[in-house]
Amino acid sequence: MTRSIEDCLGNTGYYDEAGADAVLLIHGLTGTPAEMKPIAKRLLKQGFSVMCPALAGHCGSALDLRQSRWQDWYGGISDSFEALKAKHGRVYVAGLSMGALIALLLAREKGSRVDGIGLLSTTFFYDGWNMPRWKRKIILPIVLHSPLRFFLSWDETPPYGIKCERTRAMVHAVLQNRDALATETVGIFRTSGVTIYESTRLIKVAKRALPHVHVPTLIVHSTEDDTASLKNAHFVEKTIASRKIETFFVDDTYHVLTLDKRRDDVARRMAEFFKKCSAHHVLPA
Repeated sequence: MTRSIEDCLGNTGYYDEAGADAVLLIHGLTGTPAEMKPIAKRLLKQGFSVMCPALAGHCGSALDLRQSRWQDWYGGISDSFEALKAKHGRVYVAGLSMGALIALLLAREKGSRVDGIGLLSTTFFYDGWNMPRWKRKIILPIVLHSPLRFFLSWDETPPYGIKCERTRAMVHAVLQNRDALATETVGIFRTSGVTIYESTRLIKVAKRALPHVHVPTLIVHSTEDDTASLKNAHFVEKTIASRKIETFFVDDTYHVLTLDKRRDDVARRMAEFFKKCSAHHVLPA
């Protein structure tokens, strides 16, 4: 039985209706629906209905996140897609970072029922300029593949994936409060080894899905990404099965494209791409 849109949202998700075509937005690992809000607002102005649920285990306590698995994250998004599809003929999907991997899995499973995907800062490799090679090549594998993952956590430090100094300062100020508001608005900035391990499992599954994804795809990536380099975008472009691929490489922004300096340009390009997909896909009468 298909769950309702309201049941899928959680306490911090949102759904706003503006048109017949809808976009399902997927926030990133340890993030919240709030990080997708600037994109959502601009898509609404372009006539798209927008839904952004909270990923399972997110927007609560660190323990909630630690107890969730990648299948829980994907399962909630799959339910959200079905709820949105029951109300809208065309549904597009766009995800940020790990959310982009979930979008790929959704396109693999749902096939042509997904009318197009937008992949923002896709993260298969943690190889950005702010990710020390010795940590990701030596320390991280040791921790993830041993019992240490149950005891260790990583704190995210500035620039938080954001180049805009004003926005970065706002995030930092919220984090200083260390209360429920911070968890609901900017997410959890201390990530358990267990959660990182789950993200690596998701990465493996998404890699296997790429050659089976045929839906129209927009790849958006920053040339200055501090977390995931352009290698990630090129890997998707080379491996995905889709015959309709567009790329949009942006400068003057870091990993969190939805909050940073070029967010308006990202939203505009996404809306243009989805509208082109609509023009080439006429729904049956």
